[in-house]
Amino acid sequence: MALDLMEEFRPILADRLVLSLINRRQVRGGGFRTLESGAVEMDEATRKEVLSSWQKRKQEEVQHPFINEQAPVGLFPHLQALLLARHLRGDLDAYPALIWR
Repeated sequence: MALDLMEEFRPILADRLVLSLINRRQVRGGGFRTLESGAVEMDEATRKEVLSSWQKRKQEEVQHPFINEQAPVGLFPHLQALLLARHLRGDLDAYPALIWR
């Protein structure tokens, strides 16, 4: 259930961040290497850039579309979990999935 809840955040958090890093050339192909096993590994500089950008993204304040309040993007999974709990308890008629505009 937790993975299902997190799936609605993949496009707006993970995918958008990765594409932005690539488009702004903050992350390049040279920052990765393929290991003998076929696994791909980031070098230290690339890892720092990704993690730094991730932390900044989580701190950005955005209005939540259902509760109509400003909140850090990093808090949205928690807010959605609370809304799911309210739905499961019967306090909400339906689960308000996060629709990003």
